[in-house]
Amino acid sequence: MKTAITPTREENFNEWYQNLIVAADLAENSPVRGCMTIKPYGWAIWELMRDEMDKRIKANGVLNANFPLLIPINFFNKEAEHVAGFAKECAVVTHHRLKMIDGSLQPDPDAKLTEPYIIRPTSETIIGEAMSRWVQSHRDLPLKLNQWVNVMRWEMRPRLFLRTAEFNWQEGHNVFATHEEANEDARKMHKMYAEYMANVLAIPVIMGEKTPEERFAGADHTYTVEQIMQDGKALQAGTSHDLGQHFAKSFDIKYLGDNGKLNYGWTTSWGTSTRMMGGLFMTHSDDDGLVLPPAVAPYQVVIIPITRDENADKLNSYAHEIGDKLHSVGIRVFVDDSDMRSSDKMWKWIKRGAPLRVEIGEREMNDDTLTVTRRDLGKSSKATVSVEHFINDVQNMLEAMQHDMLAAVEKRNKTMITEVSSLAELESALESGKIGFFRIKYDLTTNAEFDSLIEKYKISRRCLDDKDPTYVFVAKSY
Repeated sequence: MKTAITPTREENFNEWYQNLIVAADLAENSPVRGCMTIKPYGWAIWELMRDEMDKRIKANGVLNANFPLLIPINFFNKEAEHVAGFAKECAVVTHHRLKMIDGSLQPDPDAKLTEPYIIRPTSETIIGEAMSRWVQSHRDLPLKLNQWVNVMRWEMRPRLFLRTAEFNWQEGHNVFATHEEANEDARKMHKMYAEYMANVLAIPVIMGEKTPEERFAGADHTYTVEQIMQDGKALQAGTSHDLGQHFAKSFDIKYLGDNGKLNYGWTTSWGTSTRMMGGLFMTHSDDDGLVLPPAVAPYQVVIIPITRDENADKLNSYAHEIGDKLHSVGIRVFVDDSDMRSSDKMWKWIKRGAPLRVEIGEREMNDDTLTVTRRDLGKSSKATVSVEHFINDVQNMLEAMQHDMLAAVEKRNKTMITEVSSLAELESALESGKIGFFRIKYDLTTNAEFDSLIEKYKISRRCLDDKDPTYVFVAKSY
């Protein structure tokens, strides 16, 4: 059967993913090595994702702020353990001026900075410095901050949305009076991420704590949400860190307690990024293109007038009238009245993943009906209904689609989690080409034999099982 995206997922998942991004007009590689340009349709998806996340962040009492892009290198030296994980990925600014030398612009040798700046790979250090000034008394706590910014990590093997040198994200940084409050907060944001991904992105996640071997540098505890892609690989979609007092002591974040004594604060950090977009696309899409949950679809309904030269103006006008009615009931709607062939318009919006496609021809206009197709169900869902019925029921249709997409991934994920009782059983499954997550006793993975499997099969410990932390999930990952 002919598909819009070739090769198919089964033939070559990685190439299918790259071609999906192009076909849906989401992003492209930029002239800057390792960076991408997110195109308007892709950015519209990110804005919806961001806004839904931002509501949840603010509901947890967090305030948005914005901190500098450039961070003094001496800030990083204060927290060497943390920075060691980023050192090989840091972009460094060393000059403040260009000069024409031998016919080309080059860094001016006389404009070398006394101290280099790092383009932020993450902002714990510069936010920690601000917290040391903003927190003076127990009355200033808790201090909960978040910023929506771009960061840079010099990625050697870039892949659109999944790994790029520059990417957009939110990073939260909170400080508390006690460790109990800080750990509770780290876990609360962890749960918020899981709820968001299920209810907004229609992606169920595996929740758990990172093992000591995998936790964030400088953290006492790292909690992660892991997604299972259609090819069985893991995608770390968000993390929340209990940082103990490491950063508080490095940056002198102290508060005067109600007992009159100075105490170090306890900090957390938590973040998600445009990597979630890659997870969204890989989780739901098919060989015809993007499939978007209604919650994050730029257009939840796309109306396609099926016109001929003699009726185009009248039919397009009628389509816009229906579009206005949908807009008035809160639906994001687009009327494609372009002069493309109707079949080309159909394929365009199939590839772009519009949840509901509405076709209106002369017969539908005369009968006051329209023909509706759900993107996730395809031709099997195609039905002709009255305009009145559709206007009244469209919200229910979108909610049903959102629910069904989550249920479909939950069902698929159950087939991608395998229990193994030994390293021999794990290796046998990997050797046979079985995909997905493997659940195994954690203590079986703390030896040289498991380390050899990591090297041989490119697997990693994803997280401990939140329901039983004596088990760990193991998988290949992006």
